[in-house]
Amino acid sequence: MRCICCAPSALPAAPCLSTSLSAAPSAPAASRARKGTRASAQSLRSAFLPPTLGFPRSSSSRHWGLGATAPATITLPTVPAGATVLGGAPGAGHVGRARRLAVEARGKRKGGEEGGAEQEGGKYKGTVCLPQTSFGMRANASTREPEIQKLWEELDVAKTLLETNPGEPFTLHDGPPYANGDLHIGHALNKILKDFINRYQMLQGRKVKFVPGWDCHGLPIELKVLQSMDSKARQGLTPIKLRKKAAQFALKTVDKQRESFKRYGVWGDWARPYLTLQPAYEAGQVGVFARMFLNGHIYRGRKPVHWSPSSRTALAEAELEYPDVHVSRSIYTTFPLRSLSSSLPPSLTPLLPSLSLTIWTTTPWTIPGNAAVAVNDKISYSVAEIGPPAPAAAADGADGSASGDDAVTAADPAPPSFGKGKRNAGSLLSSLCSTPSADTPTTRYVIVATDLLQSLQATWHCSLTPVATFLGSHLEGSTYQHPLDGRICPVVVGGDYITTESGTGLVHTAPGHGQEDYATGLKYGLELISPVDDDGRFTGEAKGGEFEGLSVLGEGNVAVMAALDSNKSLLLEEAYEHKYPYDWRSKQPTIFRATDQWFASVQGFKQEALEAIRGVNWFPPQGEKRITAMVEGRSDWCISRQRSWGVPIPAFYHAETGEPLLTEETITHVQAIVAEKGSDAWWEMEVADLLPPSLCDQAPLYRKGTDTMDVWFDSGSSWATVLNGASASASASSSGSDTRGAVSESASGAESKTLISESQGLNFPADLYLEGSDQHRGWFQSSLLTGVAAAGTAPYKAVLTHGFVLDERGMKMSKSVGNVVDPLTVINGGKNQKTEPAYGADVLRLWVASVDYSGDVVIGPNIVKQMGDVYRKLRGTLRFMLGNLHDYEPSEAVPYVQLPALDRYALRRLADVMGEVQQSYEDFQFYRFYQLIQRFAVVDLSNFYFDVCKDRLYVGGQGYLTRRACQTVLAHHLSAFLAAIAPVLPHMAEDAWQNLPNNFPRPSPSVFQMPWPKPEADWLSFGDADLATWGTLIELRSEVNKVMERARMGKLIGANLDAAVYLHTPSASLASTLLALSDSPASGNGAAATGEAAAAAAAAAEGVQTSGAKGAEELQAVDNLRTVFLSSQVHILPSESDLAPLGLDFSSDVEVQWGGEPTRVLVGVGRADGSKCERCWNYSERVGSFAEHPTLCSRCHAVVADLVVMA
Repeated sequence: MRCICCAPSALPAAPCLSTSLSAAPSAPAASRARKGTRASAQSLRSAFLPPTLGFPRSSSSRHWGLGATAPATITLPTVPAGATVLGGAPGAGHVGRARRLAVEARGKRKGGEEGGAEQEGGKYKGTVCLPQTSFGMRANASTREPEIQKLWEELDVAKTLLETNPGEPFTLHDGPPYANGDLHIGHALNKILKDFINRYQMLQGRKVKFVPGWDCHGLPIELKVLQSMDSKARQGLTPIKLRKKAAQFALKTVDKQRESFKRYGVWGDWARPYLTLQPAYEAGQVGVFARMFLNGHIYRGRKPVHWSPSSRTALAEAELEYPDVHVSRSIYTTFPLRSLSSSLPPSLTPLLPSLSLTIWTTTPWTIPGNAAVAVNDKISYSVAEIGPPAPAAAADGADGSASGDDAVTAADPAPPSFGKGKRNAGSLLSSLCSTPSADTPTTRYVIVATDLLQSLQATWHCSLTPVATFLGSHLEGSTYQHPLDGRICPVVVGGDYITTESGTGLVHTAPGHGQEDYATGLKYGLELISPVDDDGRFTGEAKGGEFEGLSVLGEGNVAVMAALDSNKSLLLEEAYEHKYPYDWRSKQPTIFRATDQWFASVQGFKQEALEAIRGVNWFPPQGEKRITAMVEGRSDWCISRQRSWGVPIPAFYHAETGEPLLTEETITHVQAIVAEKGSDAWWEMEVADLLPPSLCDQAPLYRKGTDTMDVWFDSGSSWATVLNGASASASASSSGSDTRGAVSESASGAESKTLISESQGLNFPADLYLEGSDQHRGWFQSSLLTGVAAAGTAPYKAVLTHGFVLDERGMKMSKSVGNVVDPLTVINGGKNQKTEPAYGADVLRLWVASVDYSGDVVIGPNIVKQMGDVYRKLRGTLRFMLGNLHDYEPSEAVPYVQLPALDRYALRRLADVMGEVQQSYEDFQFYRFYQLIQRFAVVDLSNFYFDVCKDRLYVGGQGYLTRRACQTVLAHHLSAFLAAIAPVLPHMAEDAWQNLPNNFPRPSPSVFQMPWPKPEADWLSFGDADLATWGTLIELRSEVNKVMERARMGKLIGANLDAAVYLHTPSASLASTLLALSDSPASGNGAAATGEAAAAAAAAAEGVQTSGAKGAEELQAVDNLRTVFLSSQVHILPSESDLAPLGLDFSSDVEVQWGGEPTRVLVGVGRADGSKCERCWNYSERVGSFAEHPTLCSRCHAVVADLVVMA
């Protein structure tokens, strides 16, 4: 079986954790030098392989405990006099036996190069304490994860925590996804992020209730229903029939999406979500409308709004998208002046018959709605005479003008083909640029911004000779004749939107077709003309009916240009690329059109909204600037829609005058009906029944409206209906009774008639809203506006946003491109399980944790595979701890003061890492958690602590103090590790929890019911100086391993335990520390105070009895350098000159950090003294000293002797 625990390329190589309890060691014999070949890379990975968690099945390979006898005679270096020997004693650590077994087996195949007689068959294998656990290395996620989810449901863990957790409530309010299709990877990112936060808060003891929701109204669902019907079926489709079908479609989609979210491992009240089609929700939404109306923030008016001809409804800004390229047909055209302002020079009066205003527009179809020309009162304007271009300009295209195919020439005999090609000169420009004749047009002089004279000369390919110059304010009060219908219209002063960056500096103003135009029209009392119908076609009002029925975005646009050209008004028409608003659903261009609509007067509470924004915590911080700019620049909110599938605006209209009837009494009455019967009642009931009793007798005078509310008003009211914010804002206390009706998780057959969510246990304002960054102009903003207008507050305390999901190359996902990543395919696998394997939900969740979601994120097959590799490393880490705690007795835990320094170092590192993990959760920086937990598992645990502890865990005696000390530390690590990963990898954490050893303390049925582990105070007593000392030892270990690697390549040693290490440093303090790590009692502090005497002294101070404890004498060996280096001996040389006589072929001069400074250390490697212990494979001169067990060292002899006595 292939190793599945090796470190990723970005991290140091990890020790391989066993892939199977019964799998045979299969790693190569020894690690090779770090070279760029496949063989050397495999060898490098093998160098870090630990022993497997079991014995090989095959008898053809060496078994644990079948080590070779002492090798053939080898000349060993002589240890200089005065050198301290740190080795040879029983209890030294060892490197992975899988590697060593492979080395020795290969040696035998080569003819016994490493020599030695055949040992007895594995008679000591039964004396080794092997790991045992039912927690499999393979997750088997397709089966196991659903089983775990079923367990959570049976235990009702989330509800139990809500009832029993002692902390304050925490509310993450769910933004409702749209119920109109399958979920995509962006939905998975969003819901999984929310689940991270909720699960973490549960582990912190807070009461968490997550109520998922769905947005169920609106045009997309309506269109889905219409698309499913043929033309004949559509003919008999009444609004109420359409609504019934739309509701059924939405509920089916909710059922499907709900199952997907649950498979992602997301916890929530799935049986009782909130749906915007539920009667109680709809009634609450009508209540928000009522509160805004009573506060003076709702009005009806005729204003230009974004209108979608393809959808036949008004749109909000959030329902628009702006493609990068849209081509409009722009025109320069003239409006002949008929009178001049008294502020203009009298010398201009003689020019009046030939003087015209000149405008530029990208929407020629709006010219019939023109009511004024606006100027900027601070801009300089010029009267210029148009003439033929200068000869040089005509030939070359002066001032950057068009030449060749793009040039506009005077002599163009063919009539222009408007709406096609790049540029078309109008008959006016063609005549003005030709030789004067009797047919010369009336216009010869034009008014344009002075700063634009040169650029317009180039664009029009003519000459513009200035005659007079004046400020725009002087033009105000002049009048001109409309070029199409002859109306006399004024010149007015507009706003700062009029600039000299493009166009002519004068702006054609049609109050019925633009927000700025509308504002200018209000200022001057201009007529609101909008001769366009719901389908985007001209009405009979346009040019006396000449354009009636023509599409304004198609043939109607061309017809306007042709009419302007026929009366010698058009100068030039050309294609113009720019961003333009499109309907986000139909993907078709929209128009501005004045219609009678209902509006929320954002201007009336904009300052309060901006102030509320400043009181919210935004993650990332730039979100505040983004939404602030959007609110500052927005106009009033058009909240009415001309569609059937939605919540009705509860307005009645006088049958004759059209005056709306809307009062507190009428709204309240309708709200009560909706709460009982649902919003269908508005279409099903008569006016007399919908009006309050006091107005029933007037029912014949009124008709009910057909407009519905914007779906952003639907979802934006969720704070009032789900969090009960409306009652909270009115300081009304909730009764606390559960008014919800359970929704069947197969509710596609019927609508729920009650509000699914209850406010009990939910905060208002919510603690957090979390959605994509596009929701700054969507749900975040609509919720803010309704909250401020109706309740006087933002409905959230904090807002967190994430980016979009792209493919591995950073490209947008598209089905046509074939780069779409389906979250369910990641979890369950695809049709071809070889190319699309099932990774499980936890691997998908691990990807979510790994990315910095504050910007756009990427995913693809290679990334998912990498996540699978990391997942297996983490699972292997858990399995190692579980396997080695199978016989752990909590009552026999070793007190902290008795632990070796190595174990105390491990606990200090655990405390530090858990503190950082907790902070990463608090800061919503899950990528930081991912980096921390991966590095901790691979570098701190697998590469180091697990590696050096295997000797005392496996071949130290069962129940011995050294083994119990390690198990004590592993138990702390296991509890902390489970808590750390549980929010991100809940299935793995729960699986491990359910497979805890029988004697391991398990205070609750689920891992999520355990308290968040806190470090014991003693752990932090291992100070920073101690931490730095061990950091140096680990750094030195890495350097020693490099020299050992060279010795292996040179065939001097096979495994680390074959080696003796020689060290010298000129640093007296470092040398003292290294010397203190010996078998004799040591003085000093920190890592140096590690011997048996130090442990006994500390224990005595605490009243702990260690005398008689098995293996107490071995505590000293735990901190020995030979244990840290996994060698059999370590020699500390007093002088650098002592190294040369040894004749070591493998040595290195290295630097390590000591006391904050680079410190020199000489490292050499030779063969170890003594013979190899058959049981632990350490080399010792005591091997052969025991008649009954001649192949054992003294430590192993004692362990085996104890086992015989016990037997």
